[in-house]
Amino acid sequence: MKKIIAAIALFISFQSFAQIRTVNLQASGLTCSMCSNSINKALNTIDYVTNVKANIKNSSFEISFKPGAKIDFDLLKKKVEDAGFHVAKLTAVVNFDNEKIENDRHINLNGLVLHFLNVTDQQLNGEKTIQVLDKGFVSSKDFKKNAQYTKMECYKTGVTGSCCTSSGLVAGTRIFHVTI
Repeated sequence: MKKIIAAIALFISFQSFAQIRTVNLQASGLTCSMCSNSINKALNTIDYVTNVKANIKNSSFEISFKPGAKIDFDLLKKKVEDAGFHVAKLTAVVNFDNEKIENDRHINLNGLVLHFLNVTDQQLNGEKTIQVLDKGFVSSKDFKKNAQYTKMECYKTGVTGSCCTSSGLVAGTRIFHVTI
């Protein structure tokens, strides 16, 4: 009986933050394989990263994580910037469990607050790829272009403001603006 309870507890703990399977991060400013190696080393210092595969042709990195890890997009970006480069694009493969999304609305996915932009209202099931649209995760031009999809102040700041607290979010909570 103890083994069954332990197995259930272990399963639940892995499910609580198992939504993000992998991240594909494209960096800008790379000129050689040493640049790629520098980013690879920096990303591998994150304790929940299990594998980083570099693709030198398109300056991208596929990052895999430990099961149940809570992924911090900002930390991934910081590691790239600390290596001397910038994030040009970040996409994540997320496992959704019958999650209802609406255009220009927030969802809380086990502590990760996502604000969907330029999407049709739908139910998400299974693995879907989302792209982070926040400043520092896309070009300045794309960031300005994506601003047309919302009037909420959280898009500019990246954190909850008066626009978001009515939906039950605590002021100052980090919000990632995404699209499918």
